[in-house]
Amino acid sequence: MIIVTGAAGFIGSCLVSKLNREGFQDLILVDDFSDAEKMKNLEGKTFSYKVHRDEFPKWLRENQRLVQFVFHIGARTDTTEFNKEIFDRLNLNYTKELWNICVEFGLPFVYASSAATYGLGEHGYEDNHAVVEQLKPLNPYGESKNDFDKWALKQERKPYFWAGLKFFNVYGPNEYHKGRMASVIMHAYNQVKEKGSVKLFRSHNPDYKDGEQLRDFVYVKDVVEVCYFLLHHRKDAGLYNLGSGKARTFLDLVKNTFTAINKEPKIEFIDTPADIRDKYQYFTEANMNKLKSIGYEKRFHTLEEGVKDYVGNYLEEKKYY
Repeated sequence: MIIVTGAAGFIGSCLVSKLNREGFQDLILVDDFSDAEKMKNLEGKTFSYKVHRDEFPKWLRENQRLVQFVFHIGARTDTTEFNKEIFDRLNLNYTKELWNICVEFGLPFVYASSAATYGLGEHGYEDNHAVVEQLKPLNPYGESKNDFDKWALKQERKPYFWAGLKFFNVYGPNEYHKGRMASVIMHAYNQVKEKGSVKLFRSHNPDYKDGEQLRDFVYVKDVVEVCYFLLHHRKDAGLYNLGSGKARTFLDLVKNTFTAINKEPKIEFIDTPADIRDKYQYFTEANMNKLKSIGYEKRFHTLEEGVKDYVGNYLEEKKYY
């Protein structure tokens, strides 16, 4: 059995699809399963059981002998939520509980960290354990992810294999349910379809022109390929960046979205809201050397390739992965 938490969500459901495509069908899906829109992500997928997230720790203890691997992808990911108690409960303490069970029963454990841990990037974007204590995330979501990373590194007892994956700006199919937290590509696509134009934040940093703010956009199909690699690798434990390794501008992203729909770009700029202006990231780029150093050799999609596939084969067709 392979466990996937957050299985009805964006990345989790894509991982379930990847595992099915590789012949794995004895999967245990963990989520709250109450969102009908999210449940569409699981249609057509093969698995053994669904377990509610609240019941899962008990279930895992009782069924640990049957479990081969735990992918803990589930998390509260709303960066606009500022109730720290929610993040402490769902992201920090819940993950500690699963970690401790995996330690107790010798289960490999891969969990979702986040590039939000890097804050404004004052210490760069290198997945070096030595800088984790110095990082200053910009919101409670990022703090909860960094708090767990710090806790994990301090533990004397660890799963025999574990990895925390610092996801950068992930985009791709199965994010229809995410609303305002969906990728910029999905928002851009919807704006083009509804209004024929796209609005982007104006730059308030003299070092960057409007629309030339840079992000590391990574296609979800590449993310699940890395997860699949770790399923078989099971050594070299630690924190790993998971981005494309190449920062691209929002203009690049939006222009590629227009190209994928065969429309001429029409872009407007609006002021970045004042309440987030001082916390706005103008540059993120994953240093991917660490993952490559342990033998990961697959090429990542370029932004052009990823947007073309996502828009043409999923958004335009209203399809799921």
